[in-house]
Amino acid sequence: VQLVESGGGLVQPGGSLRLSCVASGFTFRFYSMSWYRQAPGKERELVASITSGGGSTNYADSVKGRFTISRDNAKNTVSLQMNSLKPEDTAVYYCYAQYTRGYWGQGTQVTVSS
Repeated sequence: VQLVESGGGLVQPGGSLRLSCVASGFTFRFYSMSWYRQAPGKERELVASITSGGGSTNYADSVKGRFTISRDNAKNTVSLQMNSLKPEDTAVYYCYAQYTRGYWGQGTQVTVSS
């Protein structure tokens, strides 16, 4: 099982990034997918989630209207489009798959700073 995130980096406040997570080793289309993040000294928190078929999404209040989660079951990929980024969005972002059990990716660093 592998979840490989990409797309992180350094961006100025107000900028955008698109994170991607490619899954392998399990039946992706059965799993709900989520993005979590963890900032230094803070607990890991849920950012956004999407159901297995993509019909329903959920967002943390802090990112509503700025972030969009999507998935492509044909490509075993889940993405997080992040717009209007703020310094408080700085964190390591993790991809998470949940069905009968959960799987975590290794994380990708997002830094929002001028």
